[in-house]
Amino acid sequence: SSTAIAITEQPVSISVPVGYSFTLRCRAEGRTLLEYQWFCHHQSDCHQIPGATNPDLPIVAEQTKLYTCRVNDLYRNAVFSDWVKVEVHQCVARGLPPRLWRGEPVIILNPTEQRVEVGKPLQLQCAAMGVPAPCYQWYRNGNLLEQHKRKKLWIAHAKVSDSGTYLCCASNSHGEHWTNAVDVHTLPPPERLHLCHLVFVSATGKIALLVGNNCYQHHPNLMAPVKDVFELSRLLEQLGFQVVSLLD
Repeated sequence: SSTAIAITEQPVSISVPVGYSFTLRCRAEGRTLLEYQWFCHHQSDCHQIPGATNPDLPIVAEQTKLYTCRVNDLYRNAVFSDWVKVEVHQCVARGLPPRLWRGEPVIILNPTEQRVEVGKPLQLQCAAMGVPAPCYQWYRNGNLLEQHKRKKLWIAHAKVSDSGTYLCCASNSHGEHWTNAVDVHTLPPPERLHLCHLVFVSATGKIALLVGNNCYQHHPNLMAPVKDVFELSRLLEQLGFQVVSLLD
C-alpha cells in the first residue's frame, strides 16, 4: 500500500526572477530503497524530466512551471509529492533582488489608485518575489480583509463601502513586506450623477434635497420617512424651493 512510503519533506513553491538558480527538495521514508522521479507541468503539457531521479532537483528559473516528484519503492508502491509552482518574473528591474537576497519577500508590483463605478468590478493587483513563495493578505483602512489572500484582489460588484485605502502584505518564513497604500474611490452610477448635475448645476434659486431612508439592514423597516418626505417637499415647494426627493 502507499502508506509504505511517507514523504517527510515536501518541495516548496518559489517566486523568483528569471535566471535564478534553485534546488527543489523532496524527502521520503519507506521500507525498501526508494526511487525518485520528477515531473514538470507547463501549458497543459505534463512530462517526466529526463534524468531527474534524485531527491534534489536543481533548476534555473526560465518560465513559470509546476513540479511534482514521484517516489516509489521496490514493491511498486508509489506516492507523489505536492505540486509546487516555480513562478518566474521576466521583467524584474535591475538591482532586484538585492545582492544578498535570502528569499525574503520583495514587492515587484504595487497596486494602483482606482476609480470604480458602484456595481462595476474592482480589481487591485500586487506581486512579490520570495523563497518560499509569499502568502498575501489585503487590508482596507488598516482592517484585515478576511476573504482576500491572493495577489489579485477582485470584487465583482463594487459597493460604496468598498472605497478606502488598500494595501497588501506579502510574507514568508523570512519576513514580510508591504505594498504601497493606494486609494480606491467608488463613484455613483452615471444616472445618479446626471440627476445631481441637473439639479445642482442647472437650477437657480433655492434647492432642497430630501432623503428618506426607509430600509435598514439591522432594523425593522420604517413607514414614516416616506410620508415625512412627501409632506416636507410640499411645504418647501410652497416656500419657493426646488425640491429633489430620494428614497433609500
